[in-house]
Amino acid sequence: MFRSILIASFAAVSLAQNYATNGDPQLDAYIRDANGRSPAVRQAFAKYQSSLERLPQASALPEPVVGVTQYVRSPETRVGPQTTMLSVSQAFPWFGKLSDKEKIAAKEAQVFREYYEAQQDEVIRQVKLAYYSLAFIDRAITITGEDLSLIQQYETLAQARYSQGQGLQQAVIKLQAEITRDQNRLDDLRSQRVDAEAMLNTVMDRPANSPILRVAILARPKVAVDYQALHALATRARPEVLGALLQIERDEKRIQLAQKSYWPDFSVGASFTNVNGRSDLGPGVMPPSQNGKNIFAVSATVSIPIRRRKYDAAIQEATEDQIAAREGYRNVVNSIEGAVRGIGFRIGTLEEQIALFEKTLLPQAEQALASTEVAYSTGTLGVLDLLDSERFLLNMRLGLAQYISDYMKSLAEMERAIGAPFPEVTP
Repeated sequence: MFRSILIASFAAVSLAQNYATNGDPQLDAYIRDANGRSPAVRQAFAKYQSSLERLPQASALPEPVVGVTQYVRSPETRVGPQTTMLSVSQAFPWFGKLSDKEKIAAKEAQVFREYYEAQQDEVIRQVKLAYYSLAFIDRAITITGEDLSLIQQYETLAQARYSQGQGLQQAVIKLQAEITRDQNRLDDLRSQRVDAEAMLNTVMDRPANSPILRVAILARPKVAVDYQALHALATRARPEVLGALLQIERDEKRIQLAQKSYWPDFSVGASFTNVNGRSDLGPGVMPPSQNGKNIFAVSATVSIPIRRRKYDAAIQEATEDQIAAREGYRNVVNSIEGAVRGIGFRIGTLEEQIALFEKTLLPQAEQALASTEVAYSTGTLGVLDLLDSERFLLNMRLGLAQYISDYMKSLAEMERAIGAPFPEVTP
């Protein structure tokens, strides 16, 4: 019964999507692939399946015992010698012992189920961190490529002005040096992408050189950090918390089972004894009544639990295990509170930095470059002023891309900390 209930509840949990993709089908495909292929996830699932097989073992009665006794020297009785005795007996534990054992096994299976869910959540976190690292690298490659094209245009303009005697060769050289710098930056970014691809492929249990399509952050969700609400959600949803509570419940059942050890077990049995009729009677002697009649018997035995020290120790062991489980639960809850606080503060800081870049710094950098380009084209400003404006805009664009990537990573970390998708703010 417990086994079928556990399988049904596990199916319901497995169908639930405990992560957010923010409308990104590529990320969703990678997460599903990773959870289907990850050795760590498959190992946790196998352990859960293994734990389910303990339930029928725990609830089963001891095996019946069949005995055969063949008398070497048959005992003589009034009705004849006894030759062979067959017996069968069945032991029965005290009332409730088997039920408690099955409940303990069921709680243990539920703990393994939560470990499996936790391993899935960890793989999702690893996929998201690698994915958003790739998103930043791909965005940085695009930004640097656009910057390279812009500088090449500047270099063409500087060459034309120099050939017309309106510019300096130094300006051309500085722009060429800037072109080389962007080319080197692109080479470095491509090298970083190879490492990030290998990391994501490793999480998905694929060859390290498997190609990964270009990654882009399609949508940046708006969230509100409510520490109390997030902590409360984590205590309801995070698998490690649920697993710790199940361990407490399991040890409570263990205490109950150990207390029942003071009560005796019993067994019942039946036996059959074959009796041969007497053949040693003289002529004319009448055989006794019931001559050669076989013997049938029933029996009942009861164990005597006199070694109380052993049972006392079993109760104390289960009690100490429950104390440890309670402290483990407190430790998990406290660690979640710390994680929610730290990650929540980081999310708030990143939101402020992104807003500053998007609303102030990036528009200012674009305007500064546009005005510098006009001034450079008229000869009012030199190439160094142009390069300063270009570098400032490049750094702003790269900085914003990094902050957005870090923001999405922080959401993934928060999702792992609370064991559920981060609640988004309704527009």
